[in-house]
Formats: sequence, C-alpha cells, structure tokens
Amino acid sequence: MKIIEREQLETLKKVMGTPDIKVITGVRRSGKSMLLKLFEEYVAKEIKDANIIRIDFNDISFEFLNEYHALNDYIEDRYIEGRKNFVFIDEVQMCNGFERVVNSLHNSMKYDIYITGSNAFLLSSDLATLFTGRTFTIELFPFSFKEYLRYMDVEKSRYGLYDAFDRYLLEGGFSGSYVFDDLSEKYNYISEVYDTLIIRDVAQKNRIQNDLVLKKVSDFLINNISKMTTGRNVTNVLNNEQLDTNHKTVGSYLNYLCNAFAFYKVKRYDINGKDYLRSQDKYYLCDHSIKYAKQGLKNIDYGQTYENIVAMELLRRGYEIYVGNVGGKEVDFVASRRDEKIYIQVSYNMKSEETFKREVEPLLSIKDAYPKIIISNTMQPEQNYEGIKIIDIADWLVTE
Repeated sequence: MKIIEREQLETLKKVMGTPDIKVITGVRRSGKSMLLKLFEEYVAKEIKDANIIRIDFNDISFEFLNEYHALNDYIEDRYIEGRKNFVFIDEVQMCNGFERVVNSLHNSMKYDIYITGSNAFLLSSDLATLFTGRTFTIELFPFSFKEYLRYMDVEKSRYGLYDAFDRYLLEGGFSGSYVFDDLSEKYNYISEVYDTLIIRDVAQKNRIQNDLVLKKVSDFLINNISKMTTGRNVTNVLNNEQLDTNHKTVGSYLNYLCNAFAFYKVKRYDINGKDYLRSQDKYYLCDHSIKYAKQGLKNIDYGQTYENIVAMELLRRGYEIYVGNVGGKEVDFVASRRDEKIYIQVSYNMKSEETFKREVEPLLSIKDAYPKIIISNTMQPEQNYEGIKIIDIADWLVTE
C-alpha cells in the first residue's frame, strides 16, 4: 500500500519532548498505526541520541507482553541512561492493565511516551480516568480530500481537481479501500471495517449482549446524516419496527457510537440569543463513504454528502461546529476556532433562484461582521454576493 505523510505528523513533531502522554486516537483504519510508524522513523532519523523502545501489539511476536508486569519490565530493561528514551506502543489496549504501565512510566519522567489504541477501548472520554498524568490527544480522521489528492497523484489543474472530487465523493477517505479497482469491492471493504471493527468493538466495550438495537440505531443515523435527530425519535422508529427498546437505551447507544468516532454529534446554537438549543442535534458520519457502502448508490442525496464532507473537514481543521439558528432559519454550520468564527451554508446545487434565496437569506440576516460563505459545486472561481463568498466545494477543501 502507498504511504503518504499525514498532516498530523507535524503536530507530533511539535509536541515531541513535552511531558504529556501523547495519545493517537480516532476511528478504526484511519491510519493511527502508520502515523506512529512515520513519527518513529522521523525520530530515528532526526534525534541523534534517541533510544526507541517499540511495542506493536498487532505483531504476534509481542503477545508475551499482554500482561502489564511483563510490558513494564520489557520497557524498563531497555531504558538507557543519558539518552532520550522514546516509548511507542501500538494498540496499547491489548495489554491487560496497560494504564498502570503508562502511568508508572510517565511518573518516572524518564520517557517520552506515544500510544495508539482501538477507537472503542481508548476513548477521549476515558483518558482522564485511565491516566493520572496529562495527555495530549491527536485525533486522526480518514483521508481528507487534500490527502486523497496526494495519494492519487492528481493532476494539478482545475479540471483535474473537479474530476478527483467526483471520485472522492464516491470513494471517501478510507485509504485501505484504494487498493481495490472496483467500486463494489471498495464498498465491501468499507462495510466490513464498519461492521467488524466499529459495531463489534462498541458492543464488546460496552458489554452489549444483543447488538440488534445498536445496529438499528446505527442504520438510522447513517440514513439521516445532516438531519435533526433526537433519541426519542429514533426510539419511536425502532418501536414501530417491533424492536423493544426505550429512549434511555437508545441515548446510550448514540453516545457509544459517537465515543467510538463512528459519528459526530453537532448541537444547535441560537445565533442571536448566543445560547445552545437542546431539543435536537445533527449527526455526521466519520466518513461519507460508509453511507454508500451500507445503503448503496440509489437515490443519492448529494446535499447530505456535501454537508457531511464539510462537517468533517471543519473538525479536521480544529473548528468547533454548531448548527446555527437565526430567526427560525437554519445556518448549516457556525464554526469557531479561538477568536475566529465563520457562518457556512452548504448546497449541492445553487442554479435555481429558489435555492439561492433559501441559502443566502439566513446569512444576510446575521448582522455581525464574521465571514459568511456558501459552499457548493459551482465549478467556478470564487464569487461574492452582498459580502457572502460563494466557493466551489473542491476549491474550499484545498484552501487551507
């Protein structure tokens, strides 16, 4: 498989040598192990006095370290006084009691520690409980469009960009699927990743005996990405399908799926009142290709897919995102990052006057001076309408 340098590699370089426990997390098959390997290679090349202690629990030769005392002894035996000692542990959750080792190593202040773990077993929400020391979390996503372009060596022309986006729209960001030529084979791979490595992990982590309800909750979210959703609505749909469940169970399953990085929940925000609205949320898939892999290509709602792609790209860029509400009208995203704020509408097709009016009206009604943009498939250079930028989605995805 071809290897490209991930954007998060620069983040790892910047935090190298800090006392935090560095945790690489994210959805399965997003490239956590490869990112750790690339960083290890960087350390070996650039740090002259580095002593690298590496454990890869994907490799059966490290199986004897599955007990935490053995893991701790293995690392301590390889410590070298006077050197910069780096510890890299891939799939750390496969060692029973791993948190005791990591905490002990961190407390000794002798090691620079980097770990990866299963999406369901090393959750961001668990880190404060697992580790007594500070952690620095690096969340890895499936490939962005920019990474897809690098992987595919796409011709650097405007039409090459648009053609590549049309392929990315269908293929998504799970790079493991790129080795297959046939689209149906790509989707078989993605479906297996989702079923085997996400649903199974979530059920195992949370000790769910009957995972049918979990699968049905997942199916509902996949079918309703970018739509307003409540746990009670999901429960009512499942009850109508003769599934015996309740909104408390469904609410827990929604949280499990989000904690495992399968979905991302986006809350509503009242722009004028500057307060959060609690009645409904939206859910977005970690990668839009999962929807096609699970539900096929009939009756594709490209508007949903565009919105999902933009949501995930904003998260990659470090924005906090909310669904905006202004005077009863919806703004797809209010994106904030430090002192920066952007209002964003996403539309598949802006050709009709009715659609254009529907997209610009909520933005025009916002009276502050923060940037306002519409992202669509214009296939044209950036335009401006009364201060609102109208940007082609492929162009926007490669601008930062």
